[in-house]
Amino acid sequence: MHTPNGGVAIGVTGSAMCVSSRPMASPQPVCHAAWMTAEYARTDRFRGARIQLCDLADLEIRDCEVSGLKIVDCYGSDVHLGGDFQRLVVNDVDVTLYVQAELDRQHPARALARDATSPDDYRAAWEAIETLWKVTLDRAGQLPEGKLHERVNGEWSFVETQRHLLFASDAWLGNAVLEDEAPYHPWGFPAGGMPADATAELGLTLKATPTLSEVLAPRLRRMTTMRHVLEQLTQAELDRTCGRKPAEPYPDQDYLVRRCLKVVLKEEAEHHRYAVRDLAVLEASERTR
Repeated sequence: MHTPNGGVAIGVTGSAMCVSSRPMASPQPVCHAAWMTAEYARTDRFRGARIQLCDLADLEIRDCEVSGLKIVDCYGSDVHLGGDFQRLVVNDVDVTLYVQAELDRQHPARALARDATSPDDYRAAWEAIETLWKVTLDRAGQLPEGKLHERVNGEWSFVETQRHLLFASDAWLGNAVLEDEAPYHPWGFPAGGMPADATAELGLTLKATPTLSEVLAPRLRRMTTMRHVLEQLTQAELDRTCGRKPAEPYPDQDYLVRRCLKVVLKEEAEHHRYAVRDLAVLEASERTR
């Protein structure tokens, strides 16, 4: 929707109009209701925009580049931020180190994964991750299968999380490090930003609905492979340049083994954090039935 002065209205709620700083080609919003709730994807129309005097309650921003984002003189309750922020300032207080330290305190494996440098560091991080997942998978097994396919607050379900970690192992370990002939399992679940044609080329079946036990069969095999790779890991191997990149959509650049293995470690640690957070919600809802 274009305003008379050439700006672009990016949302209308009641009588408030939000205008961007410059006109851009329309990103094809998907309207769901009379108040013009919309979804936007793969557009830069909001880059450098100024949004003022608007009702942005329940706005969700997901999988976006937000460097330089400023939220000033705004008000509300239940404001949630999640992501990889190099610097985060709240009311003029830099909380970056505080947030990182608190997350590390609650989830020590993420620090082990992030800070790993030597082969022994990688092995220690993986041992911690395997221990965590064993306990968490046992917890998940106590829930009805249907609960494991429920999404909590729009996040991936427990089964989808296992499918994503299956893909992460296939891409960064099976394809990049090991150069397997057929590294990608069709149940792999990539990040939401991967184009549909790219997932099809990798042979992924995103609409598949496997059970948790079905997904865990290949997933646990990948975890065993990771353990065997780390058992034989040397400093020279860490510094080796992989012969492949993780998957075709990734940039053409050098990928060292240390980087690829660290991605697997960090994916496992971070998604375990998300998984236990959402499991607690699912367990609570099951108890109140």
